[in-house]
This record gives sequence, C-alpha cells and structure tokens, in this order.
Amino acid sequence: MTERKSVLLRLDPAVHDALARWASDELRSTNAQIEYLLRRALADAGRLPGRARPMRPRGRPPAASRTGTGPPPPGDDQPG
Repeated sequence: MTERKSVLLRLDPAVHDALARWASDELRSTNAQIEYLLRRALADAGRLPGRARPMRPRGRPPAASRTGTGPPPPGDDQPG
C-alpha cells in the first residue's frame, strides 16, 4: 500500500466540532471526512487526479481485517 501523506491542519474549534459531528453522522473519522470533502471539491473543480485511489468505505472495517484473523468457520469448533 502506498504511504499516505500527513498534514498539520489548524482549524477554528467551532469548525472542527462541526466537522467532527458531521463525520460521526456519516460513520467517518474527522480525518476521513476532511479527505472526503477535499476530494469532492477537487472533483467538482475538475482537479481530482485520475491516479488518486478511491476512498475506503465508510465505517469500521470488518473485524477480520482489523485483527488479521476472522472467526472460525461454522462447525470448526467441534472436536474431530
């Protein structure tokens, strides 16, 4: 996976609070909400690069992808 860029962003506290509430409503982190809005603005202006990767889906990833393992398949908890 390509490394992501880190950016320090200073925001008015009221703007940050509004972004955080909006992000929560849409099941995104504040960071993901900011990226979503920037991508939308770039696309609307015709400036989103074609090589930009698509954003990850909203919400938490499934437990299997967070831990690297998933639950055992049904029936595998029974002794042999």
